[in-house]
Amino acid sequence: MKIDGTPYRSVWVDPEDGWSVRIFDQTRLPWRLEVLRLTTVDEAAHAIRSMQVRGAPLIGAVAAYGVCLALRADASTEAMERDCAMLGETRPTAINLRWAIARMLARLRDTAPADRVAAAYAEAGRIADEDAAQCEAIGRHGVELIAAKAGQGRRVNVLTHCNAGWLATVDWGTALAPIYMAHERGIDLHVWVDETRPRNQGAALTAWELRSHGVPHTVVADNAGGHLMQHGEVDLVIVGTDRVTRQGDVANKIGTYLKALAARDNDVPFWVACPSSTIDWTVADGLAEIPIEERSGAEVTDVTGRMADGTIATVRVTPSEAANPAFDVTPARLVTGLITERGCCPATTDGLLSLFPERT
Repeated sequence: MKIDGTPYRSVWVDPEDGWSVRIFDQTRLPWRLEVLRLTTVDEAAHAIRSMQVRGAPLIGAVAAYGVCLALRADASTEAMERDCAMLGETRPTAINLRWAIARMLARLRDTAPADRVAAAYAEAGRIADEDAAQCEAIGRHGVELIAAKAGQGRRVNVLTHCNAGWLATVDWGTALAPIYMAHERGIDLHVWVDETRPRNQGAALTAWELRSHGVPHTVVADNAGGHLMQHGEVDLVIVGTDRVTRQGDVANKIGTYLKALAARDNDVPFWVACPSSTIDWTVADGLAEIPIEERSGAEVTDVTGRMADGTIATVRVTPSEAANPAFDVTPARLVTGLITERGCCPATTDGLLSLFPERT
């Protein structure tokens, strides 16, 4: 995608030195666009843990490059296994993290230590390229859902939750990819952007992305979605996901479950965009088996924003302590369908297997 006309991915190898890894510091957006240079595995782990990078597909890609940085320091099998285990503990819910690390290890365990660095960079590059291609394919399949609504002769209103755009992936995004493609087709559409408390990824990141791309949008409070649906102001909901079970349960940013309930009550289609790397075929019951990350209560009690004089400040908004579960699970029965790189399917085991028969 582009920023001020210049194409970017969300993670890339620095072309000047050919080995360090560049990312956008998403904790600085939307007020400041900063590019960070990662040179060690500890810096990669910190970037994931602190949410300088976030979004399941991007976390996986950055972890893969984190393995590359680790091997530059020590390519021994013992160090590789240790560093990969450390990276795998940075975030518990998004399955792409462990998927990417497992893929890197599968490629590298039988590779001689002297050849591991080159092999790691090649494999991490493939992971990044595949993610970009999968997200583009999700956009091609998902745009038809928007186009079908546009055929009714009026503006299409899409509601999103959290950020599932190109900042959350290597490129294009998941939930936002169909929106970008609909905008490029000239379809008259408008996006309701949930603020997505407590970290405000919708208000800060999705809104920044859509504004940079020229897509009409309006930021709304998290609790406004049901009201908008009741009054016919939402044609469909499209969200991303951090993990999908083999029976179609969906783990996504906290508050997604409530949007799905409101959508069901108001007959609004509720679609989930997910690359195949986000499907966890080892898990059936999302409520029972997906670990939910509990993050610092300070993310709830404190808010960062721009002051009237232009300075960036963090203020406390409540005197009380806070709990902060970062994700919830939407049962498959509330999901209209899944948008994958291979097409759309019902959120069921049979639906997923129809697109991924090799998993039978």
